[in-house]
Amino acid sequence: MSDGTIITRGGGWLLGEPDAIFTPEDFDDVTRDIAATAKAFVHGEVMPRIPAMERGELEHNVTLMRAAGALGLLAAEVPEEFGGLDLSKTVSTVISEEFAPTGGFAVTQSAHASIGTLPLVYFGTDEQKARYLPSMASGERIAAYALTEPGSGSDALGAKTTAVLDEDGTHYVLNGTKMWITNAGFADIFTVFVKVDSDKFTAFIVERDTPGLSFGQEEHKMGIRSSSTRILNLDDCKVPVDNLLGEIGRGHKIAFNALNVGRYKLGAAGLGASKRVLHLAAAYAKERHQFGVPIATFGLMRHKLAEMAIRTFALESALYRTMGLIDTAIAGRHGAEAVLSGVEEYAVESSILKVLGSETLDFCVDEGVQIHGGVGFSAEFEIERAYRDSRVNRIFEGTNEINRLLIPGTLLKRALKGTLPLIPAATKLQAELLEPSFDPPADTELAAVADLKRLVLLMAGAAAQRFGTKLEQEQEVLAAIADGVINAYAAESALLRARKIGGELAGTMARVAIAEAQAKAGTAAAAALPRIAAGDDARILLSAARRLTKSEPQDLIELRRQVAEAVLAADGYPVGLTAPATA
Repeated sequence: MSDGTIITRGGGWLLGEPDAIFTPEDFDDVTRDIAATAKAFVHGEVMPRIPAMERGELEHNVTLMRAAGALGLLAAEVPEEFGGLDLSKTVSTVISEEFAPTGGFAVTQSAHASIGTLPLVYFGTDEQKARYLPSMASGERIAAYALTEPGSGSDALGAKTTAVLDEDGTHYVLNGTKMWITNAGFADIFTVFVKVDSDKFTAFIVERDTPGLSFGQEEHKMGIRSSSTRILNLDDCKVPVDNLLGEIGRGHKIAFNALNVGRYKLGAAGLGASKRVLHLAAAYAKERHQFGVPIATFGLMRHKLAEMAIRTFALESALYRTMGLIDTAIAGRHGAEAVLSGVEEYAVESSILKVLGSETLDFCVDEGVQIHGGVGFSAEFEIERAYRDSRVNRIFEGTNEINRLLIPGTLLKRALKGTLPLIPAATKLQAELLEPSFDPPADTELAAVADLKRLVLLMAGAAAQRFGTKLEQEQEVLAAIADGVINAYAAESALLRARKIGGELAGTMARVAIAEAQAKAGTAAAAALPRIAAGDDARILLSAARRLTKSEPQDLIELRRQVAEAVLAADGYPVGLTAPATA
């Protein structure tokens, strides 16, 4: 395997610098047109109905989903022969980004078009696809995904819902309870995960009018109130054997592949909502006067606006970098196994995007409320809903804690299998760090990013040597390594995009993103390394960590002021063609 091949594999970017990355500036005309269609639909049709949906008038979801279906906004990943458009993963991600500012309705759309529809796309029989997919692509029928139970959340395979073949051999009888099921109030089709014969984790297609299927009341939620969330009760629910989805005992393949897609889509949700919040905050900061001047003139307000924009830029760069990798990996492939293997290759990056997107948005909504001051706490202002809607994203599709464990866990598994040569790289790095270096790098920014990646390898290698098979019990250490991976990927993505598109603003945002990543990496290393090593070994590792996070002094205050000026001039996110509508 060549170095170039390694770098383009999932996690391979830790071992070198790619020649180029895919960015929003590379969107083709189809992607741009669909983005514009989705944006117009969101601001023209959905936003005006959100207040009613927030009050519990959830029937608007059904009307809007049918209207979205008529525009093709639910069909991007459905094959053409079954009524879909069969477009790239980038296109479907752009749609998720554009829907994101709607909060609860974005959850409705995503639960249907992603985790609700894709199990059928990838694992359904031709007969099942012909029966269900055309009406799902059009929005005539709405889908839902039923995995979580009262006793099994992150431990999805611990499900207790059962399925037993009846005496006639024509139906499976399902019994159990599913909870937190998005779209349950109006969905027509459910992908339900059960244990066949008590131990074979399996998926079934269950239609709403199936005898024995009933629903709890709508949950009263902190946020995403315009979405439907209910309990599903299965009481001797008889499902035809033809509704078995995939193979008996192979339901984990369906569940986990759907989650990979859901994770990078949550990165898109964080991106779209962050852009909207930045617009709201910038507009209010220019409008609100204190001491005779707009609060947008105050340094601390500008700091907040700049930070929101910089983190959003890094997230956007990382998101579409990943989508470019996934689309390249699956290009020309046919069949579910081939396509899903391409998506699964970037499971680490999907988890990165889930954490990065949800936490970027949480930062933005928190600062957005602060900029609004007292009115930000009022339900009369959109920022209040955005704040509430944001919080669930750190729980969806595997909690951020679970994803932080998955990131280093997946990398180490690939290293042990030999598919990703991280162990030789970490061993070589430890030897290199013992040798002093006095030659300054020719490119300080690329060198800084390279050192962030080297620090990840240093920490992961030392932790694997120290704990061996017991490393999985050291969750705090794994989380520190994961944060190093996330920070490095975001910083590198921002820098490579800035170098690609040029311009002073992008370069400034990338420089601040790198400086912040270095500071975060240094803090994480200082906390984790004394757990990994002791005495002289710890001192050596900590000294190496300081070398790898050393940065040259620069006036970050001035750089942020420049970014804030661009934000205020643009009334929001100041980069590229994907900035949100200002309606």
